[in-house]
Amino acid sequence: MFLSVDAGNSNIVFGIYEESSDSWLNVLRVETTKKLSVLQLEKALGLFFLENGLHPDSIDGIGLSTVVPDLKTILLRCTENFFGRMPYLINEKSYDKLLVKTTNPEEIGSDLMANITAAYDCFKEACIVVDFGTALTFSIIDSQGNVIGINIVPGIKTAINSLFTGTARLPKVSLEMPDSVLGKNTVQAIQAGIFYGYTGLVKGMLASIAAETQMKFKVLATGGLSPVMQHLSAEFDLMDIHLTLRGIYQITRINCKKD
Repeated sequence: MFLSVDAGNSNIVFGIYEESSDSWLNVLRVETTKKLSVLQLEKALGLFFLENGLHPDSIDGIGLSTVVPDLKTILLRCTENFFGRMPYLINEKSYDKLLVKTTNPEEIGSDLMANITAAYDCFKEACIVVDFGTALTFSIIDSQGNVIGINIVPGIKTAINSLFTGTARLPKVSLEMPDSVLGKNTVQAIQAGIFYGYTGLVKGMLASIAAETQMKFKVLATGGLSPVMQHLSAEFDLMDIHLTLRGIYQITRINCKKD
C-alpha cells in the first residue's frame, strides 16, 4: 500500500492507496495549525492505523506534497519516526519525467501539479481542474499536457471566514447550500451570497476560459469542499475528492521508478 500526504493551509490529508484494487482505503484529515507538532501527528497516525487495523510496515511507499514551508520539517520527521522511512518530497524537479509540462515549476504549487498530473492521466486530453480548497483554483491543461494557465480565487470557507472575522455583527455560518437565493435571515443571506455567488463564479470562469482558448475541455472537480458543491455536478465530467492524492501517488511512483 502507498501513503499520499497532501499538506495544505487548512488540512493535512493522509490517504492510503491500495494498488491492487485501485482504491483509496482510508483517509485521515488533520487540521493545519501553527502549534502542530511531530508528536501530535504521530499520535493521530497511531490512532488512525489502530482503528483501521493497519500496521506502518504495510506502507511500501510515501509521497509528500506541501505548500506550507513550515510543515515540511515536521512531516519529514513524523514519517521517518512513524514509518521508519523518509517520504519522496515533491519539488520543482519532480516534473521532468511527467507527461504534463509547466514553464514555471518553481511557482506552481505541488498540489496543483498533482491535480494536473492525475487529470491528464485520466483523460489524455485538454482539462480544467477546479479545486475547492482554501483557495478556489482553476488549472488549465491543453491536449498536449502543457499547463497553459492557473486562476486563483479565495476559497468558499475563506470567504465565509473573512465575513466573520472582518465584520462586527455578521455570524459565522455553516457550509450548507441554502434552498433559496433569497436569504430570509442573516445566516441564509450569507449562505445564499456565498454559494450562489460561487456557483456563478465557477460557471463564468469555465465559460471565459473556453471562450478565450477556443478549446473543448474535460472538467474535473476536487478539493475538500467539492462535496458541498454537488449542485454544480452537471458542469464536471468527473468529481474526485481524492484527485490530489492520486496525483501525489503518480508523481512519486514515476520519480522513484528504477530504470
